[in-house]
Amino acid sequence: MMEKLNEESCSSCGYDCSFEKKVVVEYLYLDLKTCERCIGTDKVLDEVMLVLTPALELAGFTVEYKKVEMKTAEIAIQHQFVSSPTIRVNGQDICKSVAENSCGCCSEISSTDVECRVFEYNGKTYDIPPKEMLAECVLQRVFSLSDGESSCDRYELPENLKNFFDGKKNKAGCSCGGSCC
Repeated sequence: MMEKLNEESCSSCGYDCSFEKKVVVEYLYLDLKTCERCIGTDKVLDEVMLVLTPALELAGFTVEYKKVEMKTAEIAIQHQFVSSPTIRVNGQDICKSVAENSCGCCSEISSTDVECRVFEYNGKTYDIPPKEMLAECVLQRVFSLSDGESSCDRYELPENLKNFFDGKKNKAGCSCGGSCC
């Protein structure tokens, strides 16, 4: 005998389909021309999204994938950007914490010492995250209900990023006319 489904579920398995099935994946970065870390992460994320998007769409999700360059401190503040590169799913960072190390490329862009994000996965640290890590983290964010994370915390642009944007601005006025950036 078939059980009557309650209003919150849409299939015999009882899966709750009452929430909006939309996935927004955002890639936030400082530079895709010079920074090997940003360029490499961009490439890996593109490859992962090529595989995940059709699977998520098959499961009934609408998928939006967008990239946002943090060209200015104002854009970084608007996006509450904390480290480069950042990948968010439905507004939540795929990494539970921020770990950083010195980034020669971004330091060169801004003529100041800059630390950028590293990705920790299975006990190892990567400048460019492995595909497996990104796929796992994106799917975890898609299918998690809540981590108890609060987006109501007061945001302030990290000092590291302030230095990057200030240095980049100052370097634009150097004798090369900004062509070194």
